[in-house]
Amino acid sequence: MNQAFTIHDHLISENSIMVQAQPQDTEAIMALLIEIAEWLRSKGSSQWRGLLEGHDSHNTVEAVRRGDVFVCKKEGSIAGVVMLLQKPSEWDYKLWGAEAHPEDRAVYIHRLAVKREFANSGLGQAILQWCDSGIHFDGKTIVRLDCIASSPQLNQFYSRNGYTYKGEQDGFSKYEKSVTFKK
Repeated sequence: MNQAFTIHDHLISENSIMVQAQPQDTEAIMALLIEIAEWLRSKGSSQWRGLLEGHDSHNTVEAVRRGDVFVCKKEGSIAGVVMLLQKPSEWDYKLWGAEAHPEDRAVYIHRLAVKREFANSGLGQAILQWCDSGIHFDGKTIVRLDCIASSPQLNQFYSRNGYTYKGEQDGFSKYEKSVTFKK
């Protein structure tokens, strides 16, 4: 498992902690992601539809094995999830172009999701804030992410949380934030 990080603060809100996902969490993580993909489809969005078709463009199962997935546990149950890649994925290379390379100083956020029962509770924001302040990755000073460009709500969410819009590529908005991880 990937160990090039230090978690400085596990507690992100009352009764909610962030921990590295373990292989036994995989089924619950995938169920959460499918739940969100189904909800998105019910809202008319095609975002994450690959998960419903059996295709995971971010290979979450393997990412759990590598140690790149972190879960938010609320009273012992998984309430949220996020993937933090220390090297760009194929997806990141496509979106970020020459800015993405194995030695860049960026951590890439993918699959940030919160169970629907915790929607609008601030948990998603708490997880996002934890990604840039509660965990330290050696040699990393930037956090990058992308979201579907056609969602004003998502774009506003990332902007409100201090992420700078870096342009659009193939229908996806790119955001990044400079961070000084605690040591």
